[in-house]
Amino acid sequence: MSTPTRPIDARSWIFEVQDLEAETETWLPIAGLNTFTMNPGENEEVAETTAFESEGAYEEDVMQRGASIALAGQYRVNKATGEQDPGQAYIDNTWTNRLGIDSHNPVRWRHKSQTSWVVWDATVSPGEQGGGNNDKTSWAATIRRNGWPTTAPVTP
Repeated sequence: MSTPTRPIDARSWIFEVQDLEAETETWLPIAGLNTFTMNPGENEEVAETTAFESEGAYEEDVMQRGASIALAGQYRVNKATGEQDPGQAYIDNTWTNRLGIDSHNPVRWRHKSQTSWVVWDATVSPGEQGGGNNDKTSWAATIRRNGWPTTAPVTP
């Protein structure tokens, strides 16, 4: 008898950005998230290979793979200090100001039930922030993978 499968909770995903300015390896959790969208086909490129012998059927080869993650939620601050959440602040104030090769930064994520992280060398585009009269201020960023993903074990 097989064990039934169940869906996993979206709220149990963990996203972190590496602080490249820290003296030791430091990963900053990104707080305040209430939605994410992983797009494994972002920046995919194909070459059409249709020829006469294709008999009218389209054919292609994938020439490039890409992926992105759009993160969105609420702008978070520490109640006592007023400082922005460290993960959000690193993305907003450090990472998004870099250009060229310096625009790359590691990110990682996993579901709390998983024993390894997915790790990307990535670039980021800041998202919109705003809100209305009775809203909390929004926060967002889109992270795009560069190269192939790697994995790392979850350590305590």
